[in-house]
Amino acid sequence: MPSSSPAPTSARLGLTLALLAFAQLIISIDYNIVYVALPDIGSSLGFSPQSLQWVVSGYAVAFGGFLLLGGRASDLFGPRRMFALGLALYAGASLLGGLATGPGLLVAARAVQGAGGAFLFPATLTLVSTSFAEGRDRNRAFAVWGTAGGSGMILGSLLGGVLTESFGWASVFFVNVPLAGAAALLAFVLIAPDLPRAAGRSFDLAGAATSTVGSTALVFALVQGPEAGWTSAVVLTATAVGAALVAAFVAIERRSADPLLPLRLLGNRNLATGTLVTFLYMATFGTLLYFLTVYFQTVHGYDALSTGLAFLVPMAAIAVGSQTAGRLATRFGIRPVLVAALLLGGGGAVLVGATMSTGGSYGTLVPGLVVLGLGQGAGYTLMFGAAALGVPAREQGIASGVASTSQQVGGAVGLALLVAVANSPVAEGLSGDALRAASADGLRTAVYLAAAGIALTALVALRLEKPATAPKATGAAAAGPTPVVHV
Repeated sequence: MPSSSPAPTSARLGLTLALLAFAQLIISIDYNIVYVALPDIGSSLGFSPQSLQWVVSGYAVAFGGFLLLGGRASDLFGPRRMFALGLALYAGASLLGGLATGPGLLVAARAVQGAGGAFLFPATLTLVSTSFAEGRDRNRAFAVWGTAGGSGMILGSLLGGVLTESFGWASVFFVNVPLAGAAALLAFVLIAPDLPRAAGRSFDLAGAATSTVGSTALVFALVQGPEAGWTSAVVLTATAVGAALVAAFVAIERRSADPLLPLRLLGNRNLATGTLVTFLYMATFGTLLYFLTVYFQTVHGYDALSTGLAFLVPMAAIAVGSQTAGRLATRFGIRPVLVAALLLGGGGAVLVGATMSTGGSYGTLVPGLVVLGLGQGAGYTLMFGAAALGVPAREQGIASGVASTSQQVGGAVGLALLVAVANSPVAEGLSGDALRAASADGLRTAVYLAAAGIALTALVALRLEKPATAPKATGAAAAGPTPVVHV
C-alpha cells in the first residue's frame, strides 16, 4: 500500500540521491583530476614520458579488474556496506598518493583508488536502480546521477588546475580525504540498511580470483600494448595469462550453483548492448578531455589554472545535457534519445577537431565544446539506465559491475590507442613551432577518430529493445506490477 506519510519518504529519497550523486561526482573527479597536474607530477617524482600515463592507467586497470568482484560483493554483502568501503578506500589511497615521494608509491595509490572505485561504483548504481521505480522516477534519478558523473569529468580538470596552481600537485589527492571520508559516514545515516544476506548464497571465491586477476591482466596488456609493442614479452605474457584465467572463469561460472556472474545475464539484450555502448562511449568521449588538456597546455601554453578554467564551458553544457536527457527519455524512450545524444556529441567532436590548430583561439572552440558537452552529458546519463532495464534487483550489483567494467576497460583501451595516434606525428628533436604544429596535427587526428567511434556507438545503441506499449496504469494498478519502461 502507499505510504501514509509520503513527504518524509520523498525528502529522505532526495537526500539519498544527493549522496549517491556526490559519490559519483567523486569517482568522476578522481578519474580526471590528475590530468592537469601530470606535468608537475612527472617533474616532481621523476616519471619518464613513457611511464607518466600510468598515473592515469594504474587507476583504470585496477578499477576495471576489480569491478566484477565489487558488483558481486554489492549483491551479497549489501550496497550500503560496499558504498562505505569504496569511499574508505578512496580516502586512504588519496592520503597515500598525496604523501608519495616516488613513481611506484603514487601508481600504487592510484591502483588502490581504482579498487575503491570498483566497490563504490556498482554499489552506487545499484542503489539508484533499486531505490527508484522504473519510469519517470528512475529516469529523473539517473539524470541527477548522470549530471554529477558527466560534470565531474570536467570539474576534475577545473579543480585539478585550481589546486595544482594554488597548492601544488599533492593537493589533488589530499582534497579527496575529507570528501570521501564524510560521504562514507553519511552513508550510515541516509541510506537504508542492507537486507539480510539470502540463505544459500556463496561468494564464489574461485570465480572472484580468476575474473579479477584475468581481467586485470588483459586490461594491463591493452594499455601497455601501444607503448611496449603488441609483440613484446610483457604484453604477450599478460595476454596469455589473462585469456587463460578468463577461460577458467567462464568454466567455473558454468558449474557454480551461485556464480559470481550468472552467464544468463549476458543474454539480456539491453545489458549486452548497454555494456558495449558504455565501452565505446568511454573509448571515445572519455578520452577527449585528455586530448583537450594536452592541446591547451602543449599547443597553446596554458598553465594549470587556465586549463581548468577552459573546461567551464563544456562542464555547463554537460550539466544541461544530463538534465534534459532524463526528461526526454521519460517522454520518448531511452533508445531514440540516447542515439540522438550520441550523434549530437559526435558532431560536436568533429567541430572541435576542425578548430584545433596552432593559431586557433579558445573562442573558435566554444561552439564545438558546447555541442560536444550536450551530447556527452545526455549519453552518460542514459547508457547505464538502459543497461539496468530488465535485470532483477538481487542481481543489479553484478549487472552494474559488468557495465562499469566495460566503462573502465573502454577508457583505458581508447586512451592507449588514441594517445599512440596523437603522438605519431611528433618526431624526436622537434621543438618550438614545429613541435606545436606536429602536436596539433596528431591531436586533431585522434579527435576525428574518436568522432568516428562515437558514430559507431550510435549504431550499436540502435540494438536496444524497442519501446514496449501498455495501457496507462492508474490508481492501485500503478502501485502493483513493475511499470513498462520505454527503451
